[in-house]
Amino acid sequence: MNVVARDAWLEAVEQFPGNPSSLHRIGARADKALEDARQVMGDLLGCSPLDVVWTSGATESNNTIWYHLSQTLPEDATVWVASIEHPCCLESARYWMGNRIVWIPVNEQGVVESSWLDSQIQNGRPHLVCVMAANNETGCLQPWESVRQWCAGQKVAFFCDAAQWVGRLPMRGLGKCDWVSGCAHKFGGPKGIGFLKCPSAGKLQSLLRGGPQEMQRRAGTENVAGAIAMVTALKAREEELTIEKLSELKNVQVTFESWLRTEMPDVRVLGDEVPRLWNTTTVVMPDTDCRMRWVVKLDKMGFAVSSGSACASGKEQTSHVMEAMGVTGAAASRVLRFSSGMKTSLEDWRALLDAVKQIQSISDEAKV
Repeated sequence: MNVVARDAWLEAVEQFPGNPSSLHRIGARADKALEDARQVMGDLLGCSPLDVVWTSGATESNNTIWYHLSQTLPEDATVWVASIEHPCCLESARYWMGNRIVWIPVNEQGVVESSWLDSQIQNGRPHLVCVMAANNETGCLQPWESVRQWCAGQKVAFFCDAAQWVGRLPMRGLGKCDWVSGCAHKFGGPKGIGFLKCPSAGKLQSLLRGGPQEMQRRAGTENVAGAIAMVTALKAREEELTIEKLSELKNVQVTFESWLRTEMPDVRVLGDEVPRLWNTTTVVMPDTDCRMRWVVKLDKMGFAVSSGSACASGKEQTSHVMEAMGVTGAAASRVLRFSSGMKTSLEDWRALLDAVKQIQSISDEAKV
């Protein structure tokens, strides 16, 4: 949690200790603060605040959407879901929708192509299309705006998991989507709080049963301090995301990747021909034994990176995103994802590169 969110959370805990569902004055003050935060979120998304539901995070939001659809769609209705969705979206879709899903493929750069939608519509119209805003493994931006427009023209609902986008790129336009999910910790807010933007018309089927909170859309006492901290952090982040700042952040990424290619010519940057988030660089490292354990060794040198497969844990399981992009077998076991924050400097990236080179050098020496 960043300083802005922490300060807002601490102040909210002190000022609004009541249950917003209670009728006494302490509860009424908490309810007013919660609704003020809802108004801010609606303004940032560009939708009515009444369309915003507070949740525990994007996982709950996504599960709620798929549960709602499973309860309200005709049995013969289909949904189209991008094959690279985050596991919390993909797995909940599988659980609740089963064989009613048609999977949307991506090209080798990891991006959904609109031409597929045009060809598939000839086989029947879906009830909903689900395409995330930006991929969590590669950072590749998806054409969510054009897909939303396509869906509007076809009178088809559109669902966009924007957890990776929000706080890294401006939110404008997301409120036009029928369904949007997001979470606070991606942009410096507290963990355990998120939002769901749902259609204005119709009743949302609540995933959680119990009380009538959130206009009977999500049972459970609302996290007032969390919601206030989230919108405070998000509003501050939106103000930071100027054209100049985004250009600066992208230049840092481009410079690091240029250095990496110079030092390690055999490295492959995934999605390098399409727009990507400025904070994510995912690469296939040069051919080496999986037992090299890049993640473990970089962790010992002070760098927390992630792998594109479960190779380091001894499993032969390739990421579904890598499979969708055609990165399989030995190449998938060499995938590393490097990610950064707003304050990550070029010097930090240089230090990471030096650590990668050192590990590679030690590995090469060991082979001799």
